[in-house]
Amino acid sequence: MKRHLCWPAKLACALLALPLISAAVSAQLAVSANDNKAANVDGKGIVVQDAPADTVTIIDLGVSPPKVIAELKAPASVVGPPQSVAVSRDESIALVTGAIKIDPADPKKTTANNQISVIDLKAKPPAVIATIEGGSAPTGVSINPAGTMALVANRNDGTVSIFTITGKTVTPAGKIDFGNPKSGPSHVAFTPDGKHALVSRDGDHRISLLAIDGSKVEDTKQFMVAGFRPYSIAISPKGDVAVLTNQGGGQGDNDIISVIDLKQDPPRIVDTISVEQIPEGATMSPDGAYVAVTMQNGSARAKNHPNYHAESLLKIYSIAGTKLTLAAQSGFGGWGQGVVWSKDGKTLLAQSMHEKALTVFAFDGKSLNKTGTIKVDGGPAGIRTALD
Repeated sequence: MKRHLCWPAKLACALLALPLISAAVSAQLAVSANDNKAANVDGKGIVVQDAPADTVTIIDLGVSPPKVIAELKAPASVVGPPQSVAVSRDESIALVTGAIKIDPADPKKTTANNQISVIDLKAKPPAVIATIEGGSAPTGVSINPAGTMALVANRNDGTVSIFTITGKTVTPAGKIDFGNPKSGPSHVAFTPDGKHALVSRDGDHRISLLAIDGSKVEDTKQFMVAGFRPYSIAISPKGDVAVLTNQGGGQGDNDIISVIDLKQDPPRIVDTISVEQIPEGATMSPDGAYVAVTMQNGSARAKNHPNYHAESLLKIYSIAGTKLTLAAQSGFGGWGQGVVWSKDGKTLLAQSMHEKALTVFAFDGKSLNKTGTIKVDGGPAGIRTALD
C-alpha cells in the first residue's frame, strides 16, 4: 500500500518540476547597448550636454512579451554597426564596445575611446567585471562559437584586436593590422566552424577574410568588394551564405545589401539588392531561413529633406541558396539601428535611437506585426543575442 501511495506523490513532484525545466530551456537573453551622448535634432547630430552615463539593458527574449531583467552602466556608442555587442553561446558573458566618448578637453565634442566592457550575465544582478582596451574606436565585436576567442574591429586605426577567453576572463592576444589606418574596420563575424572570420572595412570598401587556427589569427590577404562602405555582416548558422549591408554615400540615394557565397574558395559576392537609405543592421534567423535588415530610410534626416521619412524600415528576406526574396516588411521608430531574433524565429526586437526604445515584432513567415515596445535608458545603438 505504501508503494502505491508513494508513486503518485513522486509523480506529482516530477510534474511540478517540469514548468521550471521548461522555463530554463526557453530563456534567452538579448543585450542592448544604449548611447546617452548622441542625439539627432532635425537631421543634425549633436553631443548631449551633461549627458547621463551610457547603459546596457538585458532583456529576456524567451518570454512573451519580452521583458527587461536588468540595466547597468557601461560605455556604448552609436558610432559603428549595431553589432557593438557580443554574447557568448552559454550566455555567461557579454562584451560591449564604446567607440566614442565625450572629449575631456571640450564637452561639446566627442573623441575616440578604446574601452570594451566585460559583463557577467550570470551575476545577480549582472555586472561589469572588467574593462579591457581595444584599438582606437572599437566597434563591431564577435565571440567565436566555442567561446574561447573574441575579435574586435577598431575603426580608427585599421586593426582587429584579438582576445582569448577563459571562463569569464578576457585577455588581449594581439592584433591584425591591415596596413591602412584609414581602412575603417567596422565589424568582424566568425563562420560557424570558427575557422574563418569576415571583416567589413568601410574606409576602403573591402571585406577581408581572416584564417583562424586555435588561438592563431591571420589575414589571408584575400578580400571582396561589394558596395560603398560595407558595414554590418550576418553569417548564416549553416555556414553557406552571408549578408552584408553597405552604408552608401549618405546623399539620400537608395543603397544595397550584398550576398556572399561562403561555399566558394575564397568567398565571393554573388548578388546585390537595392534597398532604402542606409541599411544599418543585418541578422540571420536561428535556422538560417531568413535574414532581417534594418534601414534608416531617411528617418535621421531633416524633415525638409526630400528623402526624409518618419520611420525606419525592417525587412525580412527568405533565403534560398544565395537568393534573397522579400517576405515581409514594416516601419518602426526613427534612426533605426540593430535587430535580433528569438530562438523560435517568431519574435524580433528592432532598435530606434529617436524613440529610445525597441519595437517588438511578431513574424509568422508572411507578415510582421508590432506587438509592443520596450523603453530603455538611452538611445539603443547595438544589440545581440547568443545566437547572432
